[in-house]
Amino acid sequence: MLSRRDMIKNSATFSAAMLAGAAIPGKFFGSAKNRGKAVRNGRINQILVSWPYMSFGDQWTLDQLCEAAVTLGVKGIELVGPNEWPTMKKYGLVCGMATNGMPDPPFEKGLNNPRYRDEVIALTKKRIEECAEAGVKNVITFTGFEHRDLDNPDAGMIPQDEGADYTVAGLKELALHGEKHDVTICMEHLNSRVSGDDSRGHPGYQGDDIDYCADIIRRVGSSHAKLLFDIYHVQIMNGDIIARIKEYGTDLIGHIHTAGVPNRAELDNEQELNYPAIMNALLEIGYEGFVGQEFIPTRDPMEGLREAVELCDV
Repeated sequence: MLSRRDMIKNSATFSAAMLAGAAIPGKFFGSAKNRGKAVRNGRINQILVSWPYMSFGDQWTLDQLCEAAVTLGVKGIELVGPNEWPTMKKYGLVCGMATNGMPDPPFEKGLNNPRYRDEVIALTKKRIEECAEAGVKNVITFTGFEHRDLDNPDAGMIPQDEGADYTVAGLKELALHGEKHDVTICMEHLNSRVSGDDSRGHPGYQGDDIDYCADIIRRVGSSHAKLLFDIYHVQIMNGDIIARIKEYGTDLIGHIHTAGVPNRAELDNEQELNYPAIMNALLEIGYEGFVGQEFIPTRDPMEGLREAVELCDV
């Protein structure tokens, strides 16, 4: 497991590399803005995920990301908190998925671990209440890492069945709170295979099997506890994307993330997934939730976003 110090070091290295090759902030205010909206059909409710554009070296400001969303014609931005919502509202954008209020990285400490569970539940409940007041409908959550003590690897691992039981209990408590406020808790599945930096893979994450996560959601049995089905992570760990979408349906799936496989880059011809077919599968099951574009740009960010939005606009 990477230490927090290693994660910060890797993120800093990655940030420098990204800034060296990415477009300068505001570049998309040129010709790309004059090409009209990328969304024409609008059957898929697309939004932009904030961190690939704002976290690595502060490439874009929130205002720039909002203008990009408006230019493309998508409905909002996600993985932001209450501090960002007023700015987004000025642009007529919604928050498709709120952060859960946990310190970064939020996926380490999860509902599977009694050591951190009370903190996770308390902060997530507070975020649920903030979401209800602002009209935000979804909050993210995680199983957490399998290490009993993140600061002491020698403390051992949490068994899969034990972690599932704790996660189910925690999600049930959060779902009850969510039901009172009409806010849905979406638990994300992450891959544990890719190592090297904490943006592409998460070695040690317990919810790394999508069927394991789906079974947890089934056991919770609440309309306000759903699965965050991240296509990139599912392809790496399990594959069979379209079959799983049809198997889980809207009873389990509450939110979607995209990215190219491998490398979590653009949705272009350099990656292996057929995104139009996947989007059509979502329409086939009657999915009406959000699809968040969560790839890490390796070239002009606005061009990559336009290509991805057009590709998913089936």
